Amino acid sequence: MTADAYQLANAEVDGRCAVLLVLDDRNYRLTDVLGAPAPEHLAEVLARWEHWRPRIAVAAANAPNGATPVRPDRWLAPVAPPKLICIGVNYHDHLQEMGGRHAPDIPYSFLKPVSTGIVGSGAEVGLPSGRKMVDWEAELAIVIGATPGRHTGRDIFDAVAGYTILNDLSARDWIASKSPEVGIDWVLMKAYDGFSPIGPLFTPKEFVPDPQNLGIRCWVNAELKQDSNTSQMVFDIQAILEHLAGIMTLEPGDVIATGTPAGVGFGARPQQFLKPGDVVTVEIDGLGRLETHIVESSQGAQT
Repeated sequence: MTADAYQLANAEVDGRCAVLLVLDDRNYRLTDVLGAPAPEHLAEVLARWEHWRPRIAVAAANAPNGATPVRPDRWLAPVAPPKLICIGVNYHDHLQEMGGRHAPDIPYSFLKPVSTGIVGSGAEVGLPSGRKMVDWEAELAIVIGATPGRHTGRDIFDAVAGYTILNDLSARDWIASKSPEVGIDWVLMKAYDGFSPIGPLFTPKEFVPDPQNLGIRCWVNAELKQDSNTSQMVFDIQAILEHLAGIMTLEPGDVIATGTPAGVGFGARPQQFLKPGDVVTVEIDGLGRLETHIVESSQGAQT
C-alpha cells in the first residue's frame, strides 16, 4: 500500500467498542486521532462513508496527532451489513476441483444471515451438531459505500468503499448425498451461527490498486490449503457489481463475498474437514489476516 495508506477496524478496547485507525501496524482510537467524537462502530462510518472518508484521510495524514497507540482486547467484525451476498463457483481453479464442467453464464449468488452469522477475527465458531463436513473458503469481500443504481462500466466502482476478508464456512454434508431436483439447500450448508468470520481490517479502495491481482491464501493450523490469486475469478468485481445492482438496491455497508479459489477440504483427496481445536487463517495481500478458532458444537457463536 502507499505511504499515506490506512485501514480501519472495530475492536474492544478497555471494555468498550472503538473504531480504530490502523497505521503501520499501530492502532489508534479514531476519536483520538480526529480530535473530535467519532462513531463507536465502523458500520456507522460506512453508512456515511462519503462524509467520513475525507475527514479520516486528513486525520491519517496528520497522525498520530498526539494520540497514543492502543492494544485491542479483541477484534470485532468491521461491518454490520444490511446484506451479505456471496458469489459461488467464481474461481476457475475451484470450479475444476469441485468437478464443474462449465463456468456459469452469470454470477451464481446466494445470501447468508448477518446478525447470527458474522463474527470477528479471533472468534470461536462452534461446529454445528451432526455436521461432519465443515469446510473453509477464503474470500475477498467488497464493502459498498454508495448505492450504484443501474450504472455499468468502470463507473460502478464509485459504489465501492473498500475491501475486507471473509471465510465462507460451509457444511458440505448436504451435497455429499444426492440433492433434490430443486438443487442445493444453501441454508443447510451456509447459514449456521458464526459461519461468516470477517475482517479484522477494512481497507479503503484507494489503497488497493488492483483488486483483481491479489494473492489469497488459507491455512488450517500451520498447513497451507489455499494459495491462489483473485485474477482466477470467473466474474470480476465489475461484472459482479453490475449483475447484483441490476437485481437489488445495493446499500452503503453491504458486503459482497466474491468466491473462493481451489484448495477447499471437499476438493482434497482424501477429503479434509474442520475439527475442534483447528485454527483457520485467511490472508489476502495488503488486507491483513483473519483468524478463526473451531470449537465443539454450540448453540451460538462469539460475535
